[in-house]
Amino acid sequence: MIETKTKPQPEKLEAVVIRFVGDSGDGMQLTGTQFSDTSAMFGNDIATFPNYPAEIRAPQGSLYGVSGFQVHIGSVEVSTPGDSVDLLVAMNPAALKTNLYALKPGHTLIVDIDSFTKKNLDKAEYTTNPLEDGSLDNYRVIEVDMTSLTKVALKDVVGLDNKSISRSKNMFSLGMVYWMYDRSKEYTIDFFNKKFKSQLSLIEANTKVLNAGYYYAETLELIPNSYTISPAKMPAGTYRIIMGNTATAWGFLAAAEKSGLELFLGSYPITPATDILHELVKHKHFGVKAFQAEDEIAGITSAIGAAFAGDLAITTTSGPGLALKGEAIGLAIMTELPLVIVDVQRGGPSTGLPTKTEQSDLMQAMYGRNGESPLIVIAASTPSNCFNFAYEAARLALEHMTPVILLTDGYIANGSAPWKIKTVAEMPEIKSNRITKVKENWHPYDRDSNTLARNWAVPGTEGLEHRIGGLEKDAVTGNISYEPANHEKMTEIRAEKIERVKFNIPDLETEFYDQGDLLVIGWGGTYGSIHSAVKHFNEDTNNKVGYAHFNYINPMPKNTEAILSKFKKILVCELNSGQFASLLKIKHSKFEFLQFNRIQGLPFANDDLIQKFKELV
Repeated sequence: MIETKTKPQPEKLEAVVIRFVGDSGDGMQLTGTQFSDTSAMFGNDIATFPNYPAEIRAPQGSLYGVSGFQVHIGSVEVSTPGDSVDLLVAMNPAALKTNLYALKPGHTLIVDIDSFTKKNLDKAEYTTNPLEDGSLDNYRVIEVDMTSLTKVALKDVVGLDNKSISRSKNMFSLGMVYWMYDRSKEYTIDFFNKKFKSQLSLIEANTKVLNAGYYYAETLELIPNSYTISPAKMPAGTYRIIMGNTATAWGFLAAAEKSGLELFLGSYPITPATDILHELVKHKHFGVKAFQAEDEIAGITSAIGAAFAGDLAITTTSGPGLALKGEAIGLAIMTELPLVIVDVQRGGPSTGLPTKTEQSDLMQAMYGRNGESPLIVIAASTPSNCFNFAYEAARLALEHMTPVILLTDGYIANGSAPWKIKTVAEMPEIKSNRITKVKENWHPYDRDSNTLARNWAVPGTEGLEHRIGGLEKDAVTGNISYEPANHEKMTEIRAEKIERVKFNIPDLETEFYDQGDLLVIGWGGTYGSIHSAVKHFNEDTNNKVGYAHFNYINPMPKNTEAILSKFKKILVCELNSGQFASLLKIKHSKFEFLQFNRIQGLPFANDDLIQKFKELV
């Protein structure tokens, strides 16, 4: 009697964290993205964290040239890319050296043993081979001669050079991981057919290597079984995986459509904001006018000109560019024109850490201009709600006739998450202050009695001619004025105009508890990490810890003081030295604000946050 071997049923998991790491030319971003997209098609909740070097092409095999992509998928709520890793795929010694710390003891490590040459070990500063010296005994190590097996799989494919063959090994690792977590290969194969439709040899090569990795894992005795993560339970609707920068661009498209205005983007490329420019350039059919300027100053001044001419005007940048735009932002404040400045924050100062995340531009956004020059500052908090807050930034700029700074950061801008697709009809109304007909006794600085927003008169409209510029304006006529009392009056009006925005934004809400032992405060892109940490802490203890997340920074929600007064202690968590805590101390000095800060170019780790909560309660 012949015994037939049956495939074991996959073991069910609630969630898993996987990290792909290798040289910046090894295709780790593509590998991680394909695994994420495939899992999203399956219905999992997802959070991703791409992590790549700042150098355009760091030396191959070097420690600072390692590129990584982490993905957290689950059948339960997933709000962060995860702290510790369940599976680490390391394509070379440098990738192993810089990422092994994140792998949980007893969990799986896949390595390409072909890359563990003496030369590469030396570059990674290993004195001995970690595959041989016992340093990996606490992990389940799967050694795969990945490069060699890729070459065998492609020996009959015509039209490939050695470089193309070697670069295909990332698909071998992806095939293995697909088998391990019970994922379908079909979505990725369809991706090959679309991306390489004019290069049939690349379609064949990538498909063959993907299949080779998949079937190699199936037959490998070191992997006893596969795992599966069931679809997550999310509200009904049509979803797609979206990156923060893409969501930001789409939010502006929706705002332009809703307001009936053409969209103008004047920007200079800068990491990590450039993808907003790249995305908007694709949508000329929606009336988008995208201008890549020669520098940051030209980018914002072109946008100011577009705002004067009646467009929904946007400019995008990161911290160094925001500094260069400072004088022109002051011009937009003085002229009281609607303008959105997007600052995708990164580590600083100077060039700093251009591909790493930080929340270090808050004070610059608040005060980084000469004179008394307040404006609206808001912050997105997840990759998907970058759409909502881009739209909100446009709405507030148009309704209050003022510049708005929208803060995101490298973490949420490059990260991705499921986004429930919205229609323009679902979005809030946008009320423009634009006028087209001459009113009796009209003046350019006539104001709405509630918002103090001035008229928006577009040049070329007969009867609405007026002077504009950076010099102080007469409170009524808009003509140049050096009158001391008038300057003080205009300064007060511009400040009061921003203060009244609090009546046009939502109240602050708390999660988990609305009163209790400790209120944890976050703002911007730290939402997922802090939400997850507070949730787990409350589940594991009897303490009452609430969480308040600020998306509206200036002005703050009108009920902020009422929320703060309901908790015994207040802890402000942010990825800087305490900028928002300082702002809270200025605005609400009667309260004591404790701080928890990290400035490492990385998101918060849940364990670090929970440990801090334990110390306080």
